Amino acid sequence: MEIRRLSDELKRQFGQKVYKLSLSAGCTCPNRDGRVGTGGCTFCSEGGSGDFAASFCPIDEQIEEARKKVDAKIPASIPPDQRKYIAYFQSFTGTYSDVDRLREIFTTALNREEIVGLSVGTRPDCLEEEKVEMLRELNMKKPVWVELGLQTIHQETADRVHRGYRLEVFEDAYRRLKAAGLTVIVHVILGLPGETKEMMLETVRYLAALRPELDGIKLQLLHILKGTALAKEYEEKPFGLFTPESYCETVVDCLKLLPEHTVIHRMTGDGPRKLLIAPLWSTDKKRVLNMLNAAIRKAER
Repeated sequence: MEIRRLSDELKRQFGQKVYKLSLSAGCTCPNRDGRVGTGGCTFCSEGGSGDFAASFCPIDEQIEEARKKVDAKIPASIPPDQRKYIAYFQSFTGTYSDVDRLREIFTTALNREEIVGLSVGTRPDCLEEEKVEMLRELNMKKPVWVELGLQTIHQETADRVHRGYRLEVFEDAYRRLKAAGLTVIVHVILGLPGETKEMMLETVRYLAALRPELDGIKLQLLHILKGTALAKEYEEKPFGLFTPESYCETVVDCLKLLPEHTVIHRMTGDGPRKLLIAPLWSTDKKRVLNMLNAAIRKAER
């Protein structure tokens, strides 16, 4: 088993380490404002999966704010004018707004010299043709990635977490994005309530068989966060959660199913410490990553 990690792929594409800036396009979500539903997906916090994103303000200001946080972790040996970034629009649904407004925001970000690419997190039911065309045009200037929150292929789970769209909607959006020449990254949550390990693997098998082929994947450990409907469900009727060992085993089994060219963008994810209820072991990210890497090395032998 050989995997392609995002960090290595970025170095290959851009010749150096590239950092992500978590930004906001000031969008909400159709699963919150009533168009699809209210309250959002049961696992989603008030930050709309963008708890680490900069607060919404003019995009140039957001980039400067985000750079200060990221640059504090970059070695001083890399001069500021040589640092490169991906503008990552993470909060809520990054294409749920007027197309002209989105074009202005995304273009402003891409016009900055230090920004080498754009990544937009969104829902497949918020990708009308004019938005796909706008992203296609931007992709001709600098690389554009679209990150789709699928989470699971199983409708019973999707209904339980109030995802708000059926698998056919994902399939249609995926096909149109790939036809437009865009890079597509799919989010999967491991550990959703009611799902067995085999169900999780079925989701990954489905993605591995997609045509056109899958560009990238994010495997996200389920986090139970304060203030979410999932937290209330867990409090009233606790359901099983991963141990560090069982999670690492499941991730390795998922990775074995993926084509070699699929880029692995994430293997665990972060839950904000101030919001995280469980699993608390995930706060020790260094330990978790060390365990994951050890499990991957063992599988590669």
